[in-house]
Amino acid sequence: MVDWKYVLYGILPLVSALTWLGMLLAMFVVWESQGSPHYISMEPNQRIAYISDIGAQELQPLFIAGACVTTIFLDLSFAAERWLRHSGRLAKNISSNEKRLSALSILFAVFGTAGLILLSIFDNVSHPDLHNGFLLLFIAGYVISAIFICAEYQRLGRKYRRLRILRTSFWVKLIFIIVEILLAAVFIGTSFTSHKNIAAVVEWIIALIFTFYVLTFFVDLLPASRSQRADFNMAMDQATNRATSRRERRDRSSARDRPMSQMSQTTDASAAV
Repeated sequence: MVDWKYVLYGILPLVSALTWLGMLLAMFVVWESQGSPHYISMEPNQRIAYISDIGAQELQPLFIAGACVTTIFLDLSFAAERWLRHSGRLAKNISSNEKRLSALSILFAVFGTAGLILLSIFDNVSHPDLHNGFLLLFIAGYVISAIFICAEYQRLGRKYRRLRILRTSFWVKLIFIIVEILLAAVFIGTSFTSHKNIAAVVEWIIALIFTFYVLTFFVDLLPASRSQRADFNMAMDQATNRATSRRERRDRSSARDRPMSQMSQTTDASAAV
């Protein structure tokens, strides 16, 4: 049974992803329709424009608006995921470490948000150094955020073994991290070795892959719209029981070791006498 009021949470990442994708397509189509102009920010032998090259021209208002809507709705998706886990509509965080990882993922997502919004405002024509610094903040912020999310989901997946969506989301986000780091390395390497056309293509690919990363949060939030509280509670009880069993085994092991230690100390004392 679907609880429609929780479907609204799943709309947040959809708005973010569709806004980002629509902005990218609009910018590329306009650049192509104008005959692929060579902007002042491009190198003499550069034929393919960076996203920032197009965003520094007459489409800068679109770039700024798209960046703001994309990142704000993505951050709202992070906050919604945290709230739904806290309220029990999604698998709850059992340990304090999981909650810390979730908080760190939100924090670095905010850094990524600031980076993207600021790089769209400080364009690569008037403020090239600031623009490049904010670009690095954007990429690093969201990649590090994804790392913390993966760490959280890996722990949740081990405890909620019945919820396969957690393991699936973990692997998808892990692939995103690996691919984006590799592509970022190629982008930086080609940018600083005058292979600007290759770097521009890689930048567009990185931006498109980011769209699919945002869409993974729609999958993460979707279970909240179904009446699964009983399933989550059952899974949480099983996870708690496993954790309790492990603690009890450790306590029994410690209790067995303690008399042996005391006997050893008694024997040593007797031998000394």
